[in-house]
Amino acid sequence: MNTRILTPEELQKTSPVFGQLSFDNHEQIVFCHDEESGLKAIIGIHNTNLGPALGGTRMWNYQSEWEALNDVLRLSRGMTYKSAISGLDLGGGKAVIIGDSKKDKTPEMIKAFAKYVDSLSGRYITAEDVGSTTADMDLIHSTTPHVTGISKELGGSGNPSPVTAYGVFMGLKAAANFKWGTDNLSGKKIFVQGIGNVGETLVKHLTENGAIVTITDLNQERVEEVSKKYNTNIFTGTDLFLEDMDIYAPCALGATINDDTINKLKAQVIAGAANNQLAVESVHGKILQERGIVYAPDFLINAGGIINVFGEIAHYGQDEALKRTENIYNTTLEVLNEAKEKNITTLQAAMQKAEKRFKKK
Repeated sequence: MNTRILTPEELQKTSPVFGQLSFDNHEQIVFCHDEESGLKAIIGIHNTNLGPALGGTRMWNYQSEWEALNDVLRLSRGMTYKSAISGLDLGGGKAVIIGDSKKDKTPEMIKAFAKYVDSLSGRYITAEDVGSTTADMDLIHSTTPHVTGISKELGGSGNPSPVTAYGVFMGLKAAANFKWGTDNLSGKKIFVQGIGNVGETLVKHLTENGAIVTITDLNQERVEEVSKKYNTNIFTGTDLFLEDMDIYAPCALGATINDDTINKLKAQVIAGAANNQLAVESVHGKILQERGIVYAPDFLINAGGIINVFGEIAHYGQDEALKRTENIYNTTLEVLNEAKEKNITTLQAAMQKAEKRFKKK
């Protein structure tokens, strides 16, 4: 049998891991499997130049393992940029558990996952994300110290969602100020897509500031509940991107700004909590720039959560976390103004600012 060793270039093209479009010089990818508990998870460590890789654990019912891999690659990379632009001495990492958190998650599965986190000896520190809870972090903490976002009863900072939402609100106001010369949201039509813990708290801030808010979510019962609580409109149409709005706030999963939606969007500002909102960053960021739509980079304005849990490592409290999160307003204005001055996309400006901190010269 004739065999041939592939060159690095050929390997890059053919390998299902290193050839992934979302692979960006990641330092380590860990595939975790525990047959007894049913655990199938992937931990992605993107960059640790500034410190250990910190990022949440997402449990999602992915359509395929390759979809899960792509997600963890994109998310872990985003965490590197998020920590760097926020001035934190942290690297970027993320974990995904494949499965339905409402049906498949068990204490045994979470404990099995915790053992994998512990095996990395602090290179990766986990936290709460979509499909995981503070209670899950507490359970992980019983196995490994390499976890943040544990309950206040155990000496942690608790659920980071309220601080994440506050940071998004600050970034949204800054983007509004950049676009219209004022951050007064009274009368502004704002569409919030996704009303989980972060989305609901954002809705609270927006309605308290006089915005006209419309909400949507896959969970219709949740929509009704939040609408009654904050007196919002409920989206009843078939295509939200055709709706009349001033600001679009995506707070669910990523890639909602894509080839199908970008040219329909009526909003003049995009500012939300979702990660990786642009399906193809180089393409869709440029189109937004050409259309004059102000995009507040997601990894910048949704950094409140990691700022909050970093307090458990850096030993600062809630007041300091909120102060640092409030500064997202100033950083967002700096990024938007720099993008205008350099005639580059806002995402490029934000990435350049982050890369000055974490990329080795």
